[in-house]
Amino acid sequence: MNWPLTRTADSVLPGYRLAMGITLFWLISIVLLPLTVLVLSLFSFPLESILATLSNPRVQSAFWISFSSALGAAIIATLLGTLIAWVLTRYKFPGVAVLDALVDIPFALPTAIAGIALSALYAPDGWVGQFLPFELVFNRAGIWLALVFIGLPFVVRSIEPVLAELDRELEEAAGSLGASRAQVFTRVIIPHIAPALLSGFALAFARGLGEYGSVIFLAGNVPGVSEIAPLAIITALESYDMAGATTMAVLMLVISFATLYFFNWLQHRLRHEKQDV
Repeated sequence: MNWPLTRTADSVLPGYRLAMGITLFWLISIVLLPLTVLVLSLFSFPLESILATLSNPRVQSAFWISFSSALGAAIIATLLGTLIAWVLTRYKFPGVAVLDALVDIPFALPTAIAGIALSALYAPDGWVGQFLPFELVFNRAGIWLALVFIGLPFVVRSIEPVLAELDRELEEAAGSLGASRAQVFTRVIIPHIAPALLSGFALAFARGLGEYGSVIFLAGNVPGVSEIAPLAIITALESYDMAGATTMAVLMLVISFATLYFFNWLQHRLRHEKQDV
């Protein structure tokens, strides 16, 4: 393999060595170095304190709630996001630009404001919540609601450009050969958008795993019921339990990295299979 070691005449970017040096410098300074310090700081605490935190049922419950809620919300966001992306790319109607802009609102909106807005709407005495036969907030469902809200734009923006570039002649060809709409969707469209679909799912899941601001307004924050891992870390910090907070932070880092690495590997594999076909 011939690596681009020198700058080419038609490139506006620096050569390979300079570009790689800048990339490694910023990645190490901004990402790797702080995380490394976090992991190394864990070894400054007694092993008994670390094991006590890991074996604490409240901590285990908080991590399970965070992981399961982020996973479930990412699945819902992926389903809804795919539908929204389909509507935005396949249909032209008045107000489509406004609808397209609304998708990005959770990106710019502070998560605390999102939590306040959702609780005002879906709380038992809220505009919508007062008419619901069940409580949608201040429980586990409130976590899902917040995570779907903040994860939906990641899915839409991942899938939308891929759907827009999909050649409709492929769908028409499949239809002319006798394929039903369901077969066209499952055998033509889904394989084409699968890497983007997985990317959006992974981003929504990762965003939900570390979400804090909006969840604290909607979850109720009851230990063992609706307390999430980020809140457990904040609680430990407020009680000056640095060993517990650091242990939970490193645990969340390991879980997040392992999960995202798996999704990236799977996405890379899907892209190669698509190219081979």
